[in-house]
Amino acid sequence: MVTSTPVLDQSKAFSLEDYMLHPPDNTEWVDGQLVEKQGMTAKHSRVQARLARYWGNYKDDSGQGGDVYTEASCWTGTRGRRPDVSYLTPELVAQFGDFTVLPQSFSLIAEVASPDDSAEELFAKAREYLQSGCQEVWLLFPESQLVLINGQQRWILFNAGEVVSTQAVLQGFSIAINELLA
Repeated sequence: MVTSTPVLDQSKAFSLEDYMLHPPDNTEWVDGQLVEKQGMTAKHSRVQARLARYWGNYKDDSGQGGDVYTEASCWTGTRGRRPDVSYLTPELVAQFGDFTVLPQSFSLIAEVASPDDSAEELFAKAREYLQSGCQEVWLLFPESQLVLINGQQRWILFNAGEVVSTQAVLQGFSIAINELLA
């Protein structure tokens, strides 16, 4: 995840309908405003790319199918969001095809914390995803070498030196924290 701040040029109104048809890059639609995602570091980008690659390889190798996305827009019922990494099951890929904004949350979502992210903001965003169709959320903290996962029931904490694994979606995927967050 990266910090979101309102887009500076508010002189042009940007409606929800505009966002749903053509979401501008690096933005989310939050509380009636277009906000720009900021704060991505090289480490954040590297972890994001690494997780997308691992999830993508695993869904292919395991035969589970579906698709993996980075920074793809979804609608949570109240906000337009762009999760750092997301996975959509084959059934939902077939249902929604080549969407502009997915009309619900992705099945599996990961947010990578940047140095300026607040924990409250990350947990609120995770709750928002879970309430709008997401079955499992990963919060990755590269600086602290931690991963928190919520598969609808409770938060599970994984520390450096441990192996993190999916709980509800993309069954069987696992990876060492040290490899993922290196």
